[in-house]
Amino acid sequence: MQVPFPLDDLALQAPVPVNLWDPHGVLLLRKGEVLLDEQHRQRLQMHRPMADEAEVKAWSFRYTAAIDRMVRANQSLESIAGVARPMGVAAAPEPEHDAPVEVWPDLHDALATLLYQGAQAQGFLPRLAQIERRMARVLQTRVDDSLFVLVQLLQDRRLGHSATHALLCAVVCRLVGPALDLSPSDGDSLQRAALTMNIGMARLHDTLAHQAEPLSAAQREQVQTHPARGAALLQRLGVDDPLWLRCVRDHHAVPEVGGYVDGRTDLDRPVLLLRQADIYVARLAPRADRPSWPAQRAARDAYLGPDGQPTAVGAAFVKTLGAHIPGSYVRLANGECAVVVRRGRRANLPLVMAVINRDGLPLGEPALRDTAEPAYEVKAGVTADTVKLRLPAAKLLARV
Repeated sequence: MQVPFPLDDLALQAPVPVNLWDPHGVLLLRKGEVLLDEQHRQRLQMHRPMADEAEVKAWSFRYTAAIDRMVRANQSLESIAGVARPMGVAAAPEPEHDAPVEVWPDLHDALATLLYQGAQAQGFLPRLAQIERRMARVLQTRVDDSLFVLVQLLQDRRLGHSATHALLCAVVCRLVGPALDLSPSDGDSLQRAALTMNIGMARLHDTLAHQAEPLSAAQREQVQTHPARGAALLQRLGVDDPLWLRCVRDHHAVPEVGGYVDGRTDLDRPVLLLRQADIYVARLAPRADRPSWPAQRAARDAYLGPDGQPTAVGAAFVKTLGAHIPGSYVRLANGECAVVVRRGRRANLPLVMAVINRDGLPLGEPALRDTAEPAYEVKAGVTADTVKLRLPAAKLLARV
């Protein structure tokens, strides 16, 4: 469990006693690195640093033991007062949540049922709210593990594609929204739009993931009209949130040419973020008619606009998710193939677990690699289609 960490208790130029993370699971400062100066401390404070509760408690115990030894040795009060203050963190109540490897498959099943039922869904809004509450609990402390599990689920052709796509899009929008200064209420509306944007074609969405031949005329018409039909269906189910409905209606609109929504050029940031998340997640997913994209290529495409220049949405996207999202695969400088398990403090420095050696053979045990080290530098992204080895997510995450 992650708990708030008081940076004011750390001395400048002294090794940090624990790994520091932001609330979204991005590593801010590694254990053993130092606070350079007060400006460095203030910059980190802006990210609301967190630390693992067990590590904090261990440090507090060492502090208490040090004080006890000094008291027993009859050292002066001045000496005792000079000892760094304890990492006195008041732990928040333990949230009710399961492991991500259990939560997300359950949520997939619940959302798939809701989307399939569509207009016939009973208690649609309360059931969706229940899904969101469970999402919020697991994302409170397990962001990178959640991204890992969802990306791995996205690569599993046996699962219904539409629900996995929606869940990952919703998490991506939830994480990237604050970097675009979206308000909490807009973030809620955007998340709900991501979960339901394809309710107008959920069954077809799953079918097309396994269909190698071109779309029929009827299928093409259903794809073209699903944003408007989805928004109308949601209204019949009781949705009256204008932003939620607008995001669903316009999530395929392209500002330059109108997209599926003829003539729309006034797309705001929530709609643009949902559109980008939809495209990004679709490119990570292997389909019968095309292979998946390496995460690095999908991130680069998200970063640049039609004119080849970075966009505000694209910059926030890559800053938040990194070039290599957890659950994706990379090739390392030493020839190993590794799966990304954590975002790093820089977009191109993820923490990875090597699973295949340079000769293409599975490693006896997955090995944690720090890509900040030259020997384990990321050289290229690897598509999920080309990695035949699949290890249980629980086994991999337990080793991080």
